[in-house]
Amino acid sequence: MFDLSLIGIGTGNPDHITGQGARAISDADLILIPRKGADKADLAELREKIIARVCAETPPRIAYFDIPRRRDQNGYLKGVDDWHDAIAQRWQATIAAADPAPRTVALLIWGDPSLYDSSLRIMARLSPRPAVRVIPGITALQALTAAHAIPINEIGAPFTVTTGRRLREQGWPDGTDTLAVMLDGDCAFQGLNGVDFDIWWGAYLGMAEECLVSGPLDKAGPDILATRARARARHGWIMDVYLLKKRPETI
Repeated sequence: MFDLSLIGIGTGNPDHITGQGARAISDADLILIPRKGADKADLAELREKIIARVCAETPPRIAYFDIPRRRDQNGYLKGVDDWHDAIAQRWQATIAAADPAPRTVALLIWGDPSLYDSSLRIMARLSPRPAVRVIPGITALQALTAAHAIPINEIGAPFTVTTGRRLREQGWPDGTDTLAVMLDGDCAFQGLNGVDFDIWWGAYLGMAEECLVSGPLDKAGPDILATRARARARHGWIMDVYLLKKRPETI
């Protein structure tokens, strides 16, 4: 039986690793690294660089596994559920194949394991279930607001964190003037009336490739679409997040 550490690694900058996270990486007998295809090889390489920086003197064992493709023909939620089952099976098989058997296994989680990440749900499908330790990391929202030097909320006011899919399908949620949007590959902000909102967008946050755009949505939106398309074509992948606020005259 092994212990499992889920280690938040921020948004790709090795400086985002906390001291606690660095110690957990160093202490691991085995580190699992997912592979998402040749066009996203940079994601595995970034994890390798982080590990090499933390473990310069005694490199740990690394085992790679391929992320299965998600299939949504039976609906989004069913597709995600089946996908998590398949990933859990890959974890289990990869760990079982390690010789000697590891006592401590680690996964490096992009961002923070608590925020729109499914690693804890996948871990719960392992049998037997390991003892798990979560090491928090810098979230994409922290990196976004820091990059733009803005607070996320107004004084005493709430804000909502959601996904691009929910914004696209359900529109602007009631009861909030500020919306943080994650997992939005289709840029759902295009469905809003641009003159009513300001936007702060960022990709590759904290990295040398960082891209930032902000301003009134009707003017910044086209710039975001063009910048995002160029960056994705250049790198083969993109991770981005944005904050939307209703303009004062629309509240």
